[in-house]
Amino acid sequence: MSHNETSTILLIDDHPMLRKGVAQLVELEDDLDVVAEAGSGKEGIQQALIHEPDLILLDLNMKVMSGIDTLRALRQADVSSRIVIFTVSDNNDDVITALRAGADGYILKDSEPEELLRYIHNAAKGQMVLSERLAVIMATALKNEAKSNSASVDDLTNRELQILKLLTLGDSNKHIARKLGIAEATVKVHVKSLLKKLKLRSRVEAAVWAVERKIK
Repeated sequence: MSHNETSTILLIDDHPMLRKGVAQLVELEDDLDVVAEAGSGKEGIQQALIHEPDLILLDLNMKVMSGIDTLRALRQADVSSRIVIFTVSDNNDDVITALRAGADGYILKDSEPEELLRYIHNAAKGQMVLSERLAVIMATALKNEAKSNSASVDDLTNRELQILKLLTLGDSNKHIARKLGIAEATVKVHVKSLLKKLKLRSRVEAAVWAVERKIK
């Protein structure tokens, strides 16, 4: 596999043993590379800005700065990495709060190693990943929200609509940029704009919104 097909990963977790275990598991895969680890949210944000990894695995229950605060700070710093929450908590509110704050997925730490690797691969490719038992909770919560959102697809420019359709396929900014022949930074601007117009908070919500309205 050529080097540019390798997905880079940053682990943010305050348990050194757990980071070590995940890093060892990931390093066995040719196409995944842990480029940095961080033991706190603050350090994680610094590492994310330095390395711009494809994927960030973020622990939810960290002591000083919680995973949710770290996630919000990463999104505010315009980190466009895919961010997947990696946690022991399968609490409904935690899942929904994380996805609303801009997470691209939510995986439980009690996943089997093979399952965990499958999620990491899919997330790195730009797909939304959710541990099985959480998918149902999410779908229901987002359905109710999407129904009450009065924003219309007519508010979008053609380019934004094009990008929205690619978001529903789970494409990353990089892939969208490639498909449309535009710069990744331009895609970022369009995604921000379409989320604002549709009053949505994350790519995931945008994808659900579009699927609900059968926008193909």
